[in-house]
Amino acid sequence: MSEFLKIGRRTFLKGSAAASALMALAACKKDDGGATAEAGTEGATAKVYINNPVSIDPYNCQESEGTQVCYQMFDCLTDFDYEKGELVPAAAESWTSNDDGTEFTFTLKEGCKFHNGDPVDAESFVRGWTRLVDPKTNTDSPSAVTYHISMVDGYDALAAGETDVLSGVSAPDDKTFVVKLAIPYADFPYVASHPALAPVPAVALEDFNAYFTAPVGNGPFMMDGKWVDGQYINLKRFEDYNGDKPKIAAIQFNIQKDMETAYKEFQAGNYDFCDVPTAQIASAQDTYGLSDDGYTITPGKQMLLGDEASVYYLTINNTDPLLKDVNLRKAISLAINRQAICDTIFSGTRTPAANIIPPGIAGYEDGVWADSHYDKDAAVALLDQYYPADADGKRNVTFQLSFNGDGNHKDIMTAIQADLAEVGIDATLDQGEWAAILDRYQNGDYQTGRLGWIADYPIMDNFLYPLFFTGNGDNRSLYSNAEVDAALEAARQTVDDDARITALQEVNKKISEDMPVVPIFFYKHTYVGSDKVKSAYVDPSKKIHLKSADM
Repeated sequence: MSEFLKIGRRTFLKGSAAASALMALAACKKDDGGATAEAGTEGATAKVYINNPVSIDPYNCQESEGTQVCYQMFDCLTDFDYEKGELVPAAAESWTSNDDGTEFTFTLKEGCKFHNGDPVDAESFVRGWTRLVDPKTNTDSPSAVTYHISMVDGYDALAAGETDVLSGVSAPDDKTFVVKLAIPYADFPYVASHPALAPVPAVALEDFNAYFTAPVGNGPFMMDGKWVDGQYINLKRFEDYNGDKPKIAAIQFNIQKDMETAYKEFQAGNYDFCDVPTAQIASAQDTYGLSDDGYTITPGKQMLLGDEASVYYLTINNTDPLLKDVNLRKAISLAINRQAICDTIFSGTRTPAANIIPPGIAGYEDGVWADSHYDKDAAVALLDQYYPADADGKRNVTFQLSFNGDGNHKDIMTAIQADLAEVGIDATLDQGEWAAILDRYQNGDYQTGRLGWIADYPIMDNFLYPLFFTGNGDNRSLYSNAEVDAALEAARQTVDDDARITALQEVNKKISEDMPVVPIFFYKHTYVGSDKVKSAYVDPSKKIHLKSADM
């Protein structure tokens, strides 16, 4: 998922100067919708800092902030258990496939309900998946994440508006959901864990805007009011949830524009879960104590530094007249001192990335992106060959480096700007708000920028296909290579696990030769919980498991 990665979709993100005392005071007075510490029932309210999401409706759940909320409100067919290292049942109690990986049958759990009391049946999955792809769902703002089910039979016809049905999904009875694929894809049960593929009740089709701001889900928590844009999203425990009921009574997602202000709120005792600004990482470890495993918050061991299944990278507009040159893209990559960024900005809590696939994902290879390392001399040699300096020593290589201004992104971009200047490249900084910057990336209205990617499901395909297949909504580099597209499709159709991973490794190497993006570093959690948290797990994809949290 695209990250807001708050370092902020899935998201990985923030930077720079601390907010003033006046800003912090103003934040303390921010309207929270009247949620109380006890929410009127037994159990506490977990107060969580997030940035403003793109969407909390599965229809366009595409980045870390929206995913954090959706994960609490919706159960998909499956879920990945990072502690067990395996895919586990969620709304489905079991699933089977045919021998060639073209048909999957999911058997749903008995007795599950939506938050409005409607039954969670197979038809609700047919409805949700059809709503996701149907261009009539929202003609003004189509979903950016429909590609997750592009392999489902009938996807192309529905996406093109030629039909009203997604022919590859069916509900033979209330508890049986059948998915037929146009091509073999053995990893499909992983895809079924993506929050965009959640079921929706019939009310989702009645008023798009109403549902978008107050979705009705089937998960352990339900909306308490509606999303107040830029301020808060309040959830409460769903008392009729068919599963282990949450111990906490409510969740208050407090929306802040920057991490520094949010962390001041945390230090004042107003938040229970928060990202730690880079300048505070060392002191936070001393103040709150380090978690034993890097993922579990307990009293006195509240600071998390566990590895994330995520990568921070420069996205480059491959259609830009200047930056479409692969030699320039490689020179940019070689000019960046990743280790210095990790050490000076992140106090050693990041690792330089020489791959777009992070460690921990099956198939990861260290250093496979050959030009994703610091080599100033090699960068200069490339530039001297293709962009020689004029009599005044100028290369006349100038472009904008766009980024969202929250968090430590300004620090990172300033460091990259200085590195590029050392080899004669003039990168001007272009700072904007996250939503506006993301729209520009989506529309190709930029030259270079920054993004993070958190695994939606921890397989290589989830990095390579979304980011590099021609036309995908998350392919914001606008990269297009017919050979890569064909190789990705072939790899996805390979049923044998080992052979599929090998095929994806070869595709990854081919992509690296084109350098459509520039990997910078792999993430670790820099996350903290308050002393009110008895126990809470934050998985490597940065989702807080609030259903099992205790406060």
